[in-house]
Amino acid sequence: MSDVEPAYAVGQTVEVTTVDVAQGGWCVARPDGLPVLFVRHALPGERVLARVTEVTSRFARADAIEVRDASPDRVEPPCPNAHPGGCGGCDWQHASLPAQRALKAAVIAQQLHRLAGLDRTVTVEPLAEEENGLGWRTRMQFAVSDSGLAGLRGHRSHEVIDVGTCLIAHPAITELAITEGEWPGTSSVEAVAVPETGESAVIVTPKGKKGAGGDSHRRSDISGADAVLTRSGRGGLTAVRGHGYLSQRALGRQWRVSAGGFWQVHPGAADALTEAVLTALAPAAGDTALDLYCGAGLFAGALAPLVGPGGTVAGVEYDAAAVRDARHNLREWPWARVHRGDVGEIIKRGGLPAARLVVADPPRAGLDRQVVEYLCRDGAGAERFAYVSCDPATLARDIGLLRARGWELADLRAFDAFPMTHHVECVATLVRG
Repeated sequence: MSDVEPAYAVGQTVEVTTVDVAQGGWCVARPDGLPVLFVRHALPGERVLARVTEVTSRFARADAIEVRDASPDRVEPPCPNAHPGGCGGCDWQHASLPAQRALKAAVIAQQLHRLAGLDRTVTVEPLAEEENGLGWRTRMQFAVSDSGLAGLRGHRSHEVIDVGTCLIAHPAITELAITEGEWPGTSSVEAVAVPETGESAVIVTPKGKKGAGGDSHRRSDISGADAVLTRSGRGGLTAVRGHGYLSQRALGRQWRVSAGGFWQVHPGAADALTEAVLTALAPAAGDTALDLYCGAGLFAGALAPLVGPGGTVAGVEYDAAAVRDARHNLREWPWARVHRGDVGEIIKRGGLPAARLVVADPPRAGLDRQVVEYLCRDGAGAERFAYVSCDPATLARDIGLLRARGWELADLRAFDAFPMTHHVECVATLVRG
């Protein structure tokens, strides 16, 4: 059998008109008789000259290098690094903010239709005090080149781009001047800031499998940071200066969060998502609630005072540092407890109480199958489920699985917690029929 000539070749330029948006910051073009082409740096409905960057057996990827018929939603990217071959951190700087939110809403609706069999109109809400989509990111991870330059990677690339000042970084991150220094023997540098408290931390990961290389003691001289930590090959953190946690602010109080732990990176996200979760669950005094993948205990801490001493809140978290933080943050409510371990394993062991209310904020991979089984199990008692997700595809997949087992999607809110990027946060409310 003779070889079939591929439809595209890497480096080839083709003129196409994009027809739709796809998850991941791409637009879709379907040239007559040719495989689908996913085009970056374009907007739906634009006629562009695209350079092919990758070819597979079913589709190809490309960058729009010239716009011949522009969308009315197109704007000049505020960042000089937002172009083909530039920084890969932002996907939609060439779209107006309302257009960005409409694109994200379209992707969520697509995934719900394709994976959950639902046709639903979606609105992506801006977060409070959002003005221009810049200066919001309170945690940045900078890659370090072999020459010691700290920057950001190109799209689908290991190349480290010298970005100078990242425009979506919060000013408190910029003040740490990570990209202005030299970082010999270093793999990456992570910067974390808390605008409400003024605290900041820098986490340095030396090169080498066991964290060898780099002078961690010299890192104690990093100016501006309250804490400096080094990350070992196994992911553990060692404080070189200061302590290993930050005081985050949400719901009118402080929350202890390990410097390397998870917290929403947009300053307005924690409050907005918690409000949405509480609306979804409608907790009452005496309720039992589960907070799965609970992290530092934000949702558990919001639920505990509402269910009161006659109720129960049980959190589950795998990361040891996050468990310590959650137990610290929940200490004033003795009826709120945190179990350490894998969510699926703890459910398999029968270690959780029957609960009317459940909230889950899983990683991008979505819900563990044991969570789906638990929610659908007779006797588990679950009636309302708040599903917090940063990935529309796995969210829609899991909604589809739950709908097949008797749950219904009662509401879905989406928040623009990551302006200029394709990422979005959703809170789905599911009720059991």
